[in-house]
Amino acid sequence: MSDAAPDEQPPRPPRQEREPARAEITEIAPGVLRAQLPVSLPGIGHVNCYLLEDERGVAVVDPGLPGPASFAALEQRLGAAGYSVENVHTAVITHSHFDHFGGVERLRILAGTEVLTHESFRPVWESTEVAEPIELPDAEEDDENAHRPPWLARRVNPWGTRRQALPEQELRTWTEIAEDDPRWFTTPRPTRTVADAQVVRFARREWLCLHTPGHTEDHLCLYDPAYGIMISGDHVLPTITPHISGLSPHPDPLARFFASLRRMDAIDGVTKVLPAHGHPFEDLRGRAKAIRRHHEQRLDVIRSAACEVGTGTVPQYMRRLFSERSWGNMAESETFAHLEHLRVLGELTAARRDGETVFSVA
Repeated sequence: MSDAAPDEQPPRPPRQEREPARAEITEIAPGVLRAQLPVSLPGIGHVNCYLLEDERGVAVVDPGLPGPASFAALEQRLGAAGYSVENVHTAVITHSHFDHFGGVERLRILAGTEVLTHESFRPVWESTEVAEPIELPDAEEDDENAHRPPWLARRVNPWGTRRQALPEQELRTWTEIAEDDPRWFTTPRPTRTVADAQVVRFARREWLCLHTPGHTEDHLCLYDPAYGIMISGDHVLPTITPHISGLSPHPDPLARFFASLRRMDAIDGVTKVLPAHGHPFEDLRGRAKAIRRHHEQRLDVIRSAACEVGTGTVPQYMRRLFSERSWGNMAESETFAHLEHLRVLGELTAARRDGETVFSVA
C-alpha cells in the first residue's frame, strides 16, 4: 500500500529518453547491437545508434549529433563492438532531425559510407521541408549569423509570431561546433533512397521499410519479421510522445501521425521495439495507442479552450495546452499542428488578425 496521502499523486517515473548515454554495447538479437551516443538537448540525453552486422562490415542506424564529441563517441562504440569507421558501409537515417544524422557526412568522407533514407528525406532547415517565410536580417543580424548553421537564423512562424532565440548555452554549443568546422553541418545527401514497403538487406536478413510520417514527413521505420524487431526511430518512443511540428509541408501533420500510429496495429509478430531514445520495449501496439490517446486528450483541451476563449492566437492556446516550463518554439509549433487538425476537420476556423493567425469555433 502506498504511503502517499489520498490527494497526492505518486511521483512520475523518470523519462528513459533523458538518461545520459552509456558506453557499453548490448546485443539485441543476432547481428543487431545497441549503442548510445550523447545528446544534450531539452528532454533528451542520448540517441540510440543501432549497429547491424553482416559480411560487409556494419550498417549504423542514426549516427548521432554533429560535432567532434559525438563522433568521437561513435568511434569509441564502434571500437568496442570490434569495428572502425572504415567498416561502416551504410548509414541509415530514420528522419531529418540533426541528432539522427549529424555524423553521416564524416562517415561518407572517411569511409565512403552509403547514406540510406526514405525517398522524401529533406533536412529540416531546407525551404522544401519548412514551409515558413524567412525574415531577412538587417546588417547587424547578418554579421551575427554569418558563421552559424542555417537553422539558427531568425525566422517568422507561419502563424505570425517570431521564433524565440535559443538559450544562450545551447546557442554557444552550436556556434562553437560550426566555427570549429562548418562541414559538421553539411546537408547529408542520400546515395540510396527507399519507398514504403521496399525490402532492404542488413544483418544478413531482410528488413521491410515503413514510411511513418508525422514526427517528420520523411520518417522511416525498419521491420525485421525474422526476429520480430521494429526499429521505430522517433515514431514510437517508450515514455515520451514525439513532437508533432506545425512546420510541415503537409497541411495536417497530426492526421498523418495518427495514420502512421494506426499502421502499427496491422503489423503482426513484433516482439521487440528499438526506439531512437529510451530502452527497447515489447508492446508496440499498446504504446502506439497510448500516444494517440495523449494527442486526442490535447485536442479535447483545445476544444474546451476554444469555447471559453472565443477567438485566440496560437500562443494563447499554447498556454492552455502546455505547462509554463514548456512554453516556447516547440510548444507553439505543436499547438499549431493540433489547431490545424481541428480546422481541417471543420471544428475550427482560422483568420488573420494583426499579423497573427487566430482560431475560433466553427
